[in-house]
Amino acid sequence: MLVPELLGYGAERWPAGKPFHFREDVAMLAALLDEPMHLVGHSYGGLLVLQLALAYPERVRSIALYEPVAFGVLEEPDDADVLAELRSLPTYKPDPDGVDEAWLAGFVDWWNGAGAWAALPADTQRAFRDVAWKVSQEVASLVLDPTTRARYATITAPTLLLAGERTQPAERRTVERLAAALPHATLQMFPGLGHMGPITHGPLVNDAIVAHIARHE
Repeated sequence: MLVPELLGYGAERWPAGKPFHFREDVAMLAALLDEPMHLVGHSYGGLLVLQLALAYPERVRSIALYEPVAFGVLEEPDDADVLAELRSLPTYKPDPDGVDEAWLAGFVDWWNGAGAWAALPADTQRAFRDVAWKVSQEVASLVLDPTTRARYATITAPTLLLAGERTQPAERRTVERLAAALPHATLQMFPGLGHMGPITHGPLVNDAIVAHIARHE
């Protein structure tokens, strides 16, 4: 089992002010795919898995994703309401250290509810600040990603899409669109869970992933 460390989150931080696009993480992960594998991802990691499956279909045995942020599947006019919400998200305005504290607070609260940022332990907030620029660049690149529903529909690997019923409307719509588009996808919703379900309810989510992998092993 491989648990890869994405660029900028280990000993080497992504330099503040240096542009980044999620394609760079995809390229790094692709170098690890030297044989057909079961791919698992959450949120941004889920988007990376989908991009890997598009680029290297022969290296993918199955896919299990919890709320991938593949917002390119949202289309006008059917998804105008949630697209308007995504477009209203604030622009990142870094200080000299590359940190936008207000943006970080809004980012965490958007996914987890008002006051979530303030409730985080000081060490966790500090860890977010350390990678704030990289996170903001990921968000900027994925929100503008043009990969369409039709393009994702070419993924033929068995796919399990997982989501929490309490997640953001834009994310719930995204997994619903993906589930309808991918020819071999199953959608499983978890009552009471939000975007961070893999952390808040790890055993529940993990059991679903393990069962999916076992079916396609």
